[in-house]
Amino acid sequence: MQRTTRSELEYWLAFYLIKGIGFQTAKQLLTHTSFEALFSRSCNELCELGLKSAVANAIKTFEWQQVDSIIQQCEALNIQIIHLSHSDYPALLKEIPAPPLVLFCKGDIQLLDSPKLAIVGSRNATETGRQVSFDIAHSLAINEFCVVSGMARGIDSCAHQGALQANGKTIAVAGTGIDRVYPARHKDLAHKIVEHGAIVSEFPLGTAPLKANFPKRNQTISGLSVGTLVVEAALKSGSLITARF
Repeated sequence: MQRTTRSELEYWLAFYLIKGIGFQTAKQLLTHTSFEALFSRSCNELCELGLKSAVANAIKTFEWQQVDSIIQQCEALNIQIIHLSHSDYPALLKEIPAPPLVLFCKGDIQLLDSPKLAIVGSRNATETGRQVSFDIAHSLAINEFCVVSGMARGIDSCAHQGALQANGKTIAVAGTGIDRVYPARHKDLAHKIVEHGAIVSEFPLGTAPLKANFPKRNQTISGLSVGTLVVEAALKSGSLITARF
């Protein structure tokens, strides 16, 4: 027998999984009704709230087993799920136009609201660029800033390593599911980041490193940080996308 009431986390995960519900739609819906009331409304009533019929139908036919499965997988892997109205959801990230409804986190989630600066740049960095990234991250970490980057090869990995070398804190924002390490060569680095910081992803577990994911990942990097330092980047690079965000 299906439960009639669920936790706030479960409802946010349902929103996260239903295609057509993003930040603006979620915000609009929750100003008019509660989660519990929303999922008990008819398709016609949902459409009256401004939803397209496909989205209304997806709400009415939603399979809660999907949510149960995500929660079970995350519990097994020691992954924390932070939803938009969770007390640990980073305040700065809420200021971007479309913050993720859900963040999957592994490591110290208290860092999400610490003073943070992002360092990003070319994967094909010069030796000078790599050293600059390492040195600045090292200095920031010594001065109690958390360094945010994307765990890519080149500038990103050097930024994480610089912070770790200073016994500081660092956050990696993944463009994959949090249960995957990309690139695979950074498995040891990922382990150290979890030990001394956190890895964060807005993508479902198992998500591959798809090209379309990385602009969203870059927006989250910028949203978490009070500023972004770009070290070596091509004119049409993802690093400059981050800077523009």
